Amino acid sequence: MSSAVLPLRVEGLAYPERLTPSLGKLDELAERAAAPMLRRLRSRLRNGTQFVREVADHGRRCADLSDADLRETTDRLRPALLQNGFADIVVAHSFALVREAARRSVGQRPFDVQLLGGRVLLHNLVAEMDTGEGKTLTATLPACTTALAGIPVHIVTVNDYLAARDAELMGPVYRALGLTVGVIVHGMTAESRQAAYGCDVTYCTNKELVFDYLKDRLVVAHQPSRVHLQIERLYGDRARLSQLLLRGLHCAIVDEADSVLVDEARTPLIIAGRGNEEYERHVYEQALDVSQRLAADREFVIDHRERRVHLTPSGLAHVTALSQTYGAIWAGRRRREDLVLQALSALHLYQRDKHYLIHNEKVQIVDEYTGRVMPDRSWERGLHQMIEVKEQCPLGRRQETLARISYQRFFRRYLRLAGMTGTACEVASELWSVYRLGVVQIPTNRPVRRQGQGNRIYMTAARKWRAVVEKIQRMHQEGRPVLVGTRSVAASEELSTRLFNIGLPHQVLNARQDREEAAIVARAGESGRITVATNMAGRGTDIRLDIGVAKRGGLHVIATERHDAGRIDRQLFGRCGRQGDPGTYEACLSLEDELVAHHSGRLGKWVAARLVWLETAVGQQIGTWLVKRAQRRAERLHSRIRQTVLKMDEQLETTLAFAGRPE
Repeated sequence: MSSAVLPLRVEGLAYPERLTPSLGKLDELAERAAAPMLRRLRSRLRNGTQFVREVADHGRRCADLSDADLRETTDRLRPALLQNGFADIVVAHSFALVREAARRSVGQRPFDVQLLGGRVLLHNLVAEMDTGEGKTLTATLPACTTALAGIPVHIVTVNDYLAARDAELMGPVYRALGLTVGVIVHGMTAESRQAAYGCDVTYCTNKELVFDYLKDRLVVAHQPSRVHLQIERLYGDRARLSQLLLRGLHCAIVDEADSVLVDEARTPLIIAGRGNEEYERHVYEQALDVSQRLAADREFVIDHRERRVHLTPSGLAHVTALSQTYGAIWAGRRRREDLVLQALSALHLYQRDKHYLIHNEKVQIVDEYTGRVMPDRSWERGLHQMIEVKEQCPLGRRQETLARISYQRFFRRYLRLAGMTGTACEVASELWSVYRLGVVQIPTNRPVRRQGQGNRIYMTAARKWRAVVEKIQRMHQEGRPVLVGTRSVAASEELSTRLFNIGLPHQVLNARQDREEAAIVARAGESGRITVATNMAGRGTDIRLDIGVAKRGGLHVIATERHDAGRIDRQLFGRCGRQGDPGTYEACLSLEDELVAHHSGRLGKWVAARLVWLETAVGQQIGTWLVKRAQRRAERLHSRIRQTVLKMDEQLETTLAFAGRPE
């Protein structure tokens, strides 16, 4: 998926998508061979002074055009894009038209650095742009240019609110250039989805997009080829082609690319149909009963780091003895063990208000990276139903898998793929190895004034929370706004209780308030305002400072735990100091935090147990080392999990290749 300057014609193709070969052993050699070329491309794209000058030259001429003339000039540019592709000389003209259309229609004129970001996206790369640098407007530059070349564009983001908001905000820009724009959100009918995907540019979430693709795979079954679908046009409205939602996988621009392409890649997407087991609740109750009678450490061992439970030989024997009088489903050894392992996982690995919420008597999964509720997701292989029984909720019938695909394999099928995010460098090697996406850092429009205040580490969580409250109180007295990041709903509510007890007014933002997310985050820069947020922390929403707040030092951000991925911490810290504003950030941690407890290893636990003098300067240095070490171990683990998901996906595809694609 390297840079392309040749025209890409897609008209007439029934369902264009890239056939993705499995990653072989020659990948490393190919990567080494491509690295010098990629570095030169990055350097050329980063230093786009000449390109910016060309856009400015075209822009001066565009400024004198009437709205009708601007539209006519845009129409005349289409053949040049089809003939010459995305060469700089043509793209500069297109970007100038988009810039002028944005100025007139929405009152926003892309900065020079946004032009550079748009150019990077057009070359099928990931643009790393700092928080507040205007990625939403940046995306319109390559999206309009690509659409004018006759290529449908999907702009992919992380939730329905952002998809709908961005489509509404940027819609006038597209329409000013004669382009159509659609949006896909949860709950739309098939007809509405077809209409939205039929637009030149479509805003959608990664989840809705992938599930719509899987629905299309079910429609075409195992004959998705272009020839078969073209022949079926002869059947008129009854043809399978008329039932498809998408027009193929032409071009995708992925917002928050690290979240969508990396974090979400740990879990495959599955479409399921209803099972027909009538006595499931009774079976799950039996499994939970058996599991509660097993002895921890002796009959089962919990691996929090891998999030797995293992039965010991004595545990296996005890399970067999306890289930002797149960039904036929317990007769099979593998089925018996699987039921008990799922029950043990439900009891010991998945915690309420951390991994899931109970809403309207339904178990709703909480995304550990964003803190958002995923109401339409469910854990597979009966785990979700096991947790429903554990929480005494109505049992959702177990579902049988009809189609599945990982985000990794799905996005690799796009003919053109690009992304943008504030944190990509940490996962640059993975983005390259999986998607062949290079990362280019875009300079900020104004100098960054954000200042870090380091880590403060305490022995216990109780001491940490006292220190956090004391710091919030001091900032509040100074009239500075404070944004506090927590890892879970339970932690945010723990801090909220402590603030309430001392009479500090504050706003909580977690999965229980996700509908008000943007409004809450947008006000986090008001004088003296205290916002306690889980990891959602308003990605995609600007925090603007009240008048006078900048003189007092701007927004102060406190992380109360380090995340498994350092990128998430950097996203949180990036909420302050946007567009040259002042701001400060710090991390207030404890050795009882989940990251240290689960990922520090034997050496880390041994050191932590003896670090009684932690609050000395040397102790703080050692504590910081422990936290960083645990975070690196967690990042490596999750990277291996993502590699495993992709490998399993590819093996499944290879195994069932004789019958067509498995999804």
